[in-house]
Amino acid sequence: MLQQYPSALLEKAVGEFSKLPGIGRRTALRLVLFLLRQPAADVEGFAEAVAKMRREVKYCSVCHNISDTDVCPICSDSRRDRSLVCVVENVQDVMAVENTMQYRGLYHVLGGVISPVDGIGPSDLQIDSLVQRVADGEVEEVILALGSTMEGDTTNFYISRKLAPFEVKLSVLARGISVGDELEYTDEVTLGRSIINRTPFAIT
Repeated sequence: MLQQYPSALLEKAVGEFSKLPGIGRRTALRLVLFLLRQPAADVEGFAEAVAKMRREVKYCSVCHNISDTDVCPICSDSRRDRSLVCVVENVQDVMAVENTMQYRGLYHVLGGVISPVDGIGPSDLQIDSLVQRVADGEVEEVILALGSTMEGDTTNFYISRKLAPFEVKLSVLARGISVGDELEYTDEVTLGRSIINRTPFAIT
């Protein structure tokens, strides 16, 4: 049975909110009705913040992390270890690793992992730019900090092949992280220890 809305504007807003991940129409309706009860200035401020973020947010030209500037604060920080690059799947993973306060190197955000089932191949990811960073000669170690899933392992293998011509150390997170776990959902202590106790990457 279709939900009957007293307003076409309300129905349109519910439809837009329900496009968000994990938000069904019932939850979307609650959110829209909540906003409807707020002062107009607050709702306009909320809408402008979202619109401004979409218009002005950038991706770092070096590591592809989200940034307000062309080069993100991590890449531009002279105190970071530029010989060390941690390869992660997404922006959330950068935040997860940073929250451990155990890592002082740089990052490289792939934007996903290789997944033929989902139609994601190597060319859809930021792998070529990683190879170029290594080819430039400043990077001495690449930490493959992808989730311990089949897709993550496949991506690790592919990257290892692409980096094989270079004299760069490859390592992976210690397996304190359970098989199948995503980095962003791993507790900070476990993730921090996994970075510190990382092991050499080996093709099996």
